[in-house]
Amino acid sequence: MYKGGVVDASVRPRLRGRLHQVAFVASIPAGGVVVAAATTVEARVAAAVYALSLVALYGASGAYHWLRVESHKKRVLRRIDHSMIYVLIAGTTTPVALLALDGGWAVAVVATVWVGALSGVALKVVAKSVGGVAGSALYIVLGWAVLLALPQLVRGLSDGQLGLLLAGGALYTVGAVVLLRRRPDPLPAVFGYHELWHCFVVVAGICHYVLIFQLGRAA
Repeated sequence: MYKGGVVDASVRPRLRGRLHQVAFVASIPAGGVVVAAATTVEARVAAAVYALSLVALYGASGAYHWLRVESHKKRVLRRIDHSMIYVLIAGTTTPVALLALDGGWAVAVVATVWVGALSGVALKVVAKSVGGVAGSALYIVLGWAVLLALPQLVRGLSDGQLGLLLAGGALYTVGAVVLLRRRPDPLPAVFGYHELWHCFVVVAGICHYVLIFQLGRAA
């Protein structure tokens, strides 16, 4: 709704959450495909962890942005939604590390990222607020933690696979900046900055999905 040519901040964009609701539905069969494509037990387990984290992220986001519930329940859904970002980061890193890195490095990266993710979830659950710059910084640092093993990744991934990994990370990072700054905000009543953030999440997720599919199939 517009007031004097300015969008009323209390009005939700009409497309709020729609993209992640569609992504949730798509992520279920897509998760099955990426697990089925894996050629070893280790690759299937790693792909299953990733697939479950993908479904959890889109499911939590879709529910939070769609369900109309009391304010206290909405706050709970918001914490779950934000917590699942940590879970997806760790879930995405798991198959990349296990299938592209040697044993010691793989274990170290997976352990580091999951400890960080679970710590982030705990903060979201117990803290009154872990958002804004601090929240975005935690997501970005954890998301790029896999680069601690960059020399090993360069050896374990093809140029195209490394490009997919970096492109996905860059898209997530740009999206986080858009969310933090709340702009650009192209069509606030229909498709605003938050919807733009969701677009970045989906496109970044596609990059990483293709990467993990390739790694599992070649395992």
